[in-house]
Amino acid sequence: MALVLGLSLAVFSGPAAAQNLAKRLILKDGSYQLAAKYEIKGDRVRYYSAERGEWEEIPKNLIDWDATDKYEQGRLQGAPSPEAVQLDKELEAEQKAEEARSPHVAPGLRLPEEGGVFLLDTFLNQAQLDELQQSGGELSQNTKKNILRAAINPLASAKQTIELPGVRARIQSHTGMPAIYVNIDTQGATGSTAPAKGEASPVERFKIIRAEIKNGKRIAGGIKIAPYGKVKADERFVPTTVQQLSGGWVKLSPKEPLPTGEYAIAEMLGSEGMNLYVWDFGVNPSAPANASAWKADGKEVQKKLDQPEDLKKREKQ
Repeated sequence: MALVLGLSLAVFSGPAAAQNLAKRLILKDGSYQLAAKYEIKGDRVRYYSAERGEWEEIPKNLIDWDATDKYEQGRLQGAPSPEAVQLDKELEAEQKAEEARSPHVAPGLRLPEEGGVFLLDTFLNQAQLDELQQSGGELSQNTKKNILRAAINPLASAKQTIELPGVRARIQSHTGMPAIYVNIDTQGATGSTAPAKGEASPVERFKIIRAEIKNGKRIAGGIKIAPYGKVKADERFVPTTVQQLSGGWVKLSPKEPLPTGEYAIAEMLGSEGMNLYVWDFGVNPSAPANASAWKADGKEVQKKLDQPEDLKKREKQ
């Protein structure tokens, strides 16, 4: 018969409270798992994770039972052991490092560590994240920071325009005040990682452009090239506030609500003008939901549904 060990939990209102009341299964490598309850079955330990809200298993011999018991005794007595204090410090440092790499943009929504370009939308009073793709090219599935850049050739034409196929972008913002988060590589158009002379500063590097619909296409601006070779941008810039965040992220926010229409995020390439590959989106409060949107509280709701019955009953007391 399996030995069942349960942790008596008081009434709690959410995952954070559950983690504070959970027991720590301290492993021999110094890490630990937060368990709301656990049971020993032969050479395995089955526990309900207070962090992930689901049942998991771990080999019994990986757990440092002496350290686990000492920590629990100290917690119950209100005097945590030195091991517990050290674990708390390590957890706090890990949480701060994770927050730096993946900033929170709304309750329950974080930016991914691998980077990319994302639009923070509000649909049916719910915050959502939508990933923007470069128009006219395919991104690497493994490294979202790797992007396409087109070098401007002054001899090719006196003017080069940015034309996007179709009259609507795949991603539509339902609010006129979307926030755009950008974290891509720092390579110049030539592929060099060293900052090029005249390269745009991080604050000036990204712009929001209003697109014009013509002949079934979206025109997101153009590049005028003077006879003597000087490149001049001819874009329809939107007044924007730019903020540098942790983890290499940059936040772009329009200073005023954007009218319904089509837009794009353009990357400025310093003295070379701008990247002809852009990240397009639209603004339309009446648009249907974006199919690939990251919803804020979907995982938290699922965790609540997956809780064991005894924990659900305790919440209702």
